[in-house]
Amino acid sequence: MDNFFRRKRILKTLLSLSLVFASLVMISKFKLVDNSIKDDMEVKSMGHAGWCGPECDLYKGKRILKSSLGNYSPPVIGDDLDAPRMTVSNTTASTWDVHVMNCSEDSAVRENDWFRRLDTRFHQFVLHRHCRYFPMLINHPDKCRNGDVHLLMVVKSVIEQHDRREAVRNTWGREQTIDGKRIKTLFLLGSATNGKDTKNLQKLIEYEDMIYGDILQWDFMDTFFNLTLKEVNFLKWFDIHCCSAKFIFKGDDDVFVNTNNLLELIRFKTEDRNVLNVFVGDTISKAIPIRNRQSKYYIPKELFDRPYPPYVGGGGFLMSSQLARRLFVVSEDLELYPIDDVFLGMCLQKLHLAPEMHPGFRTFGIMKRRAMWCAKKDCKQTTAVFNKPIPVVCTEQAVYGKHALPILPLNKMLTPKVLSKH
Repeated sequence: MDNFFRRKRILKTLLSLSLVFASLVMISKFKLVDNSIKDDMEVKSMGHAGWCGPECDLYKGKRILKSSLGNYSPPVIGDDLDAPRMTVSNTTASTWDVHVMNCSEDSAVRENDWFRRLDTRFHQFVLHRHCRYFPMLINHPDKCRNGDVHLLMVVKSVIEQHDRREAVRNTWGREQTIDGKRIKTLFLLGSATNGKDTKNLQKLIEYEDMIYGDILQWDFMDTFFNLTLKEVNFLKWFDIHCCSAKFIFKGDDDVFVNTNNLLELIRFKTEDRNVLNVFVGDTISKAIPIRNRQSKYYIPKELFDRPYPPYVGGGGFLMSSQLARRLFVVSEDLELYPIDDVFLGMCLQKLHLAPEMHPGFRTFGIMKRRAMWCAKKDCKQTTAVFNKPIPVVCTEQAVYGKHALPILPLNKMLTPKVLSKH
């Protein structure tokens, strides 16, 4: 009889353990389903809010935040477009605080008489210019983590210009240390515009960043009018992640920079103890908005009807980190302006500052003379040769272009002659 009850207790125990095990399995499955549903809802809520200017409609697409290379899997390019790209890192959840952007138009603006008179090319900009900060698709919050960055090279680029970025990395934008001064490089990107192979382009840029780790990308359309978004989003990023860097050079991906001369200029400013308000470039003063409708820089009177404050050509300029942080603060109180160079001039004006003119920064208006550097049978590049003084930055010396010279090693590029791509 005792054996019977003992066996019965054992059977009950085994049955109970089986039920517990089955319950644990079911709970685990429910959690997986629940997480999958949450992920789907989160992706659906991340509608793309970046307006893309007059050339396309608002674009919505799925985006995945990339904040480090730690959990990266190489992108799949081809037919399998839905393959997983990477896992989400939580390292910046408490830092870059914009993770979902629902940017709807400011419909009240449509009731204004001046808006009805406004050139239709600017409608989307005006209706959405209250949308200022966007989620990051690629982030490198640890770029300045060691706190020893002397010069941060920040280059504006677009996804399709991979060869320009490669040329910059191999020449003046190479991350290096010169005379104990550490130089780091970042490329600023938005997302691909409509009408392009957006999914494959995004996978390519993620793969490029996996190799180099030098790209910051935001979830807004990469168009001319959105260049100002790059300015304000970078200023916010810098204030959060990289304010320990001492100086910032900001330029385009089609300029040539004499890195040694740039460091020499910084040394001069530092020795002069005049670094708090450093903002040096090719200064443009007493400019007025361009009213020619055919111009890339056309601005209608309804949008701005005053002379511009002094500003620098966006091809390249130098500023101190202290000033960059103050520009970030004042920029938040200004309405966005479709020309990024002028917008920074407006920020400086609000600080009661003016940019400093330096003849070494040549971002426009360069007079050229034709010269051949090689026999016609060997190559077709045509160049312009400039003698003294050696500039710090020269937009006409593009490191990439239809008529660009082959990229030379850095020590050969830093010669007394500056070359033009034309």
